[in-house]
Amino acid sequence: MAETSIKEVARRAGVSLGTVSNVLNRPETVTPSIRQRVLEVIAEVGYIRNDSARHLRNGRSNTVAIVVLDVTNPFFTDIVRAAEEVIERAGSMLVVCNSGEDAAREQRHLDALVAQRVRGLLITPVGSSAKRLDQLVQRGIPVVLVDRGSGRANRCSVAVDDVTGGRLATQHLVEAGHRRIAFVGGPLSIKQVSDRHAGAQGVLADHGGGELRVFPTRSLSAEAGRQAAESVCALPASKRPTAIFCANDLLALGVLQGLTAAGLRVPQDIALVGYDDIEYAAAAAVPLTSVRQPREQLGRTAAQMLLEEADDPARHGHRHVVFQPQLVTRESSSIVRRKGR
Repeated sequence: MAETSIKEVARRAGVSLGTVSNVLNRPETVTPSIRQRVLEVIAEVGYIRNDSARHLRNGRSNTVAIVVLDVTNPFFTDIVRAAEEVIERAGSMLVVCNSGEDAAREQRHLDALVAQRVRGLLITPVGSSAKRLDQLVQRGIPVVLVDRGSGRANRCSVAVDDVTGGRLATQHLVEAGHRRIAFVGGPLSIKQVSDRHAGAQGVLADHGGGELRVFPTRSLSAEAGRQAAESVCALPASKRPTAIFCANDLLALGVLQGLTAAGLRVPQDIALVGYDDIEYAAAAAVPLTSVRQPREQLGRTAAQMLLEEADDPARHGHRHVVFQPQLVTRESSSIVRRKGR
């Protein structure tokens, strides 16, 4: 808001510009009667303070940003909601940006956020974004990786042990007698996806073989899952996997739809396991077995670490927190033990 608007408030209230400033920024320093008079004038003239300009004059805005891979995925929605609670309690505002799993789009968001001088950044990066994020840190912008290990000394991270998560899902299927297992997910350039795949591979290696056939996807969406199901159904029954492990629940829900449309039964014909344990997993037509991630804990922890660094960067020590996943079994993989398949 222009300076003349502040002058207008001061003129109508019969006080100095400094008094108006104190009412806006340090109300406890103004007597109640004068404070009330100034607030009444502010409401009367419709004055809106320009917090953006004020923060930029101080060298940094009061806005925290979070950049996620897919804003439509309930997994990220839960993370954002938990982070927002922490950020708002600290008097800041959280802005959400969606990269759409597109590195170029992610870079455009980062450029815009640097221009806005954000207080800090929470991000689940697309692929390897180390150089781009280093540039933000060099500018004095705290960065915390979310759902991704950092491996860097100059920024914090919160993640889940996705290799273990992949192992939990696949071990569950192997113990049910499955040896022909499909992995549906992609792109493998996304670290979480490649880690879950690696965990699945490790289990089959431990058990002396078996087949892990990869059905790569261009995204982690339900539509990509439906397309993968079409590829699975096109195989001869003798070659078709008896179980499918999906890199996330949206893919698994799409696979479930595709298998059902093709006349295949879950779990009788093909067992199915997802990842994330979003709310829709338990509510699916066939309740979905899934690897649960502590989504709210990820969001809260990341936000707290970011604020700690923003408030006292000199004393802040970077941390890398890794949570453990948990397998939640439901009907989609509940099946009699298969022999010799």
